Amino acid sequence: MPLDSPKDPKIAAKADLDPQNFALANCIRALSIDAVNAANSGHPGAPMGMADAATVLFRNHLKFDAKNPDWPDRDRFVLSNGHASMLLYSLLHLTGYEDMTLEQVKNFRQWGSITAGHPEYGHAKGIETTTGPLGQGIATAVGMALAERALAAEFGDDLVDHHTYVFVGDGCLQEGIGQEAISLAGHLGLGKMIVLYDDNDITIDGPTSISFSEDVAARFQACGWHVQKCDGHDGKALDAAITAAKAETGKPSLIAMKTVIGFGSPNKAGTYSVHGSPLGRDEAALTREAIGWAHDPFVIPEDLLAEWRKIGTRGASDREAWEARLAGKSAEVRDEFNRRLSGELPKGYDAAVKAARDALFAEPRKAATRKASQMALEPLTAALPEMIGGSADLTGSNLTRVKAVDSQYTRQAPGRYIGYGVREFGMAAAMNGINLHGGFIAYGGTFLVFSDYARNAIRLSALMGVGTIYVMTHDSIGLGEDGPTHQPIEHLASLRAIPNLTVLRPADTVETLEAWDIAIRNRNIPSLLALSRQDVPQLRLDGGDENLTARGAYVLRQFGEGRDVTLIATGTEVQLAVQAAEALHQGGLNVAVVSMPSWELFDAQPEEYRMATLGDAPRIAVEAAGKFGWTRYVASEDDVIGMTGFGASAPIDRLYQEFGITVDAIVARAKAVTGK
Repeated sequence: MPLDSPKDPKIAAKADLDPQNFALANCIRALSIDAVNAANSGHPGAPMGMADAATVLFRNHLKFDAKNPDWPDRDRFVLSNGHASMLLYSLLHLTGYEDMTLEQVKNFRQWGSITAGHPEYGHAKGIETTTGPLGQGIATAVGMALAERALAAEFGDDLVDHHTYVFVGDGCLQEGIGQEAISLAGHLGLGKMIVLYDDNDITIDGPTSISFSEDVAARFQACGWHVQKCDGHDGKALDAAITAAKAETGKPSLIAMKTVIGFGSPNKAGTYSVHGSPLGRDEAALTREAIGWAHDPFVIPEDLLAEWRKIGTRGASDREAWEARLAGKSAEVRDEFNRRLSGELPKGYDAAVKAARDALFAEPRKAATRKASQMALEPLTAALPEMIGGSADLTGSNLTRVKAVDSQYTRQAPGRYIGYGVREFGMAAAMNGINLHGGFIAYGGTFLVFSDYARNAIRLSALMGVGTIYVMTHDSIGLGEDGPTHQPIEHLASLRAIPNLTVLRPADTVETLEAWDIAIRNRNIPSLLALSRQDVPQLRLDGGDENLTARGAYVLRQFGEGRDVTLIATGTEVQLAVQAAEALHQGGLNVAVVSMPSWELFDAQPEEYRMATLGDAPRIAVEAAGKFGWTRYVASEDDVIGMTGFGASAPIDRLYQEFGITVDAIVARAKAVTGK
């Protein structure tokens, strides 16, 4: 006989608090149990525990239209505790997202499905960001909230007026990036950001008490958040809490929901055993009985499914009203809004790039490439109102602030420059969120050595295909006296190892401008600019409109007919290669100097171009960083003039001399490999 009420009296008591919400939530629980069991892999506990809250949110508050999932003014929903992915997939299927079919749910964690183990941006509609690495979801959501406020300030709240909702677990709040996000959001008063905390007292290793005993609510309050607590299985209490959070516009909101992980499971609820393992057939059957679910696996009763589908269309009228408001705007406003959201560059952008190039060729400049970056940003940010900059407390060193973005983002006014504070990881994730939201091109700066702090967010940029721009200055031992703690050695090799990331180490002012042009145009590939502290001469002196940096490498100088040796260099060491080539040519050798600002772009060129650029002669590489990886272009690491250990604290010239990155060292190696 079908069960129509929970058998377990404690569960029945919870169900009685809001019976309809409980019944709808059971759809999520059942699908999550079934999908994880079918895959024999996954995390059923969190979806089972958060199902009541997710139902309240989608049923009563979340502004969305399942039939139009990309509606710009939709609320954003971020599942920061991404291991609970079946919660999100269940919601998307139940509310009627067309691509999230029951077949996709049944193929959870299988090859070719859109239901990956953790939510992946671009796999399915309704997944706003890739999550799984804990804490990054909430930090990315901060970026979305930053973007919403800034876009509303430009186009008005009749076009931009939505919330960012985030589900987090204990792990997100234990991660350092979680605290970076909480602190920044509170400081800037992001009142349209609402976080629901799955406070279930369980992590993978067991109860949170083994490693976590702080007062979470007090921590959020100390950071300037509006804080509430409620029963995470009480639909009415959850509804009231979300309503109160929406009413608080001056502060971000935390709702600490006391929940039971694996809610409904007679033998596993409240234990770590339900966190990352399937319930199994027997426990699944017992759970169905306990919660009053009498349906076969993957079967949702028609009445409940119909109610869920109604929830999925609840926002259609809001969307239609929004479309009418957009249509009522002037053509100028409407076109600009649509351009910004589409990512299309404005008509004046190409002219701004050309004017900047022409100015450099007309009057060559000697400058550090960090300064060259600032010079490039001056005209480009003026031509691109969507560019929004920032730095992790290193603005004066990164030189990321220019006139067009010289308006501070504060809680009172969302300017075009964000002071991220000493939060490199949080900055990187927030920039991802800004770009994911749409309407902006976010860039931010720190030292290259601190890319280690931001690395996992950089990796997610690449994984998602989001064109975040990372400005990384002080790119080598050329930083000088600050010493080895601040001198990146292994970092270029490490960053070049990340798929779908374009690393650019320009040699002069022209290459730096071209690097910025590449980064701005690549909206689906993140870019990282490695920039120098020390001055370098402008090496490109011949005019022309072709962006040679976009080729990844090109012959910068040719000394003599043919080649006896090819010198390949990046960044500040290109000038050393040119000087060495001049000396070698005076000694009778024919030498080509190849500037290689980007391995990734060069490797993407046709084979014919690559072979013509590198040539058949012996090759030597020069870069003031670790030698690792250069053997893809040269015969051995002996042919790399670079670093074999960490740096030291001393003036720049002394460091280059002591570590053997000199014209004399290049010349000596060239003579050795050529036998001349």
